[in-house]
Amino acid sequence: MIHEIQNGYVKSETHAGITTIEFFHPQSNSLPGKILETLAKEIHFAGTHSETKVVILKSGGDKAFCAGASFEELASIKTEKEGLHFFSGFAHVINAMRKCPKFIIVRVQGKCVGGGVGLAAAADYAIATTGADIKLSELSIGIGPFVVGPVVERKIGTAPFMALSIDATMWRNSDWAKKKGLYAEVHENISNMDEFVSRLANSLSHSNPEAMAALKKNFWEHTSHWDTLLTERAAISGKLVLSNFTKEAIQKFKQK
Repeated sequence: MIHEIQNGYVKSETHAGITTIEFFHPQSNSLPGKILETLAKEIHFAGTHSETKVVILKSGGDKAFCAGASFEELASIKTEKEGLHFFSGFAHVINAMRKCPKFIIVRVQGKCVGGGVGLAAAADYAIATTGADIKLSELSIGIGPFVVGPVVERKIGTAPFMALSIDATMWRNSDWAKKKGLYAEVHENISNMDEFVSRLANSLSHSNPEAMAALKKNFWEHTSHWDTLLTERAAISGKLVLSNFTKEAIQKFKQK
């Protein structure tokens, strides 16, 4: 199934027990609200789909994995309610990923920013290429990684999360991300990465679904409050995005 969205798309297909969900946007796979909404729905559906044994989440193209929030939409937010609604989109995707009873493999083929780091952190197993550098750039435009914070901190630890959040303009390379636990595997090129993704997904598609669901429940223990927590965090970002600092920073970014 393909959902056409604002020059981009979200598509989902299932073969031999493996459901692949792919998103794309021409602006370095940034995430407008409609793509976030559709991703959350497709991930939820995959979790309830009896034929699905394992999920692969990926983005289109061979360059950036995800540039994070859509700057076009950030610039258009006029009220706290609109801000809450937009940033809740990230909350819904992360919560859909953690609650999905199937393992989710995230394929990271290139640079990963902001909300994209959140997607990688919400993976049960993230596989990347050597070019998959990461950055939490939110503070540089006057907000912060509030919604993705809990999932990133959970995956890599408090000190590395603080470093990423505070030095918001510095890229960390894929080796750093692997050492901190964000990536389980890093491969030299896309071909090698895809071979590994395929091998792991095929292996999991033949594993016991009940055992995998029970394991996943254990892996995500102590996160049941995130439905509320991430929405509260979305409200913080939704308020900060209205500040003059953020509006000016976004305009400067768009003019580059």
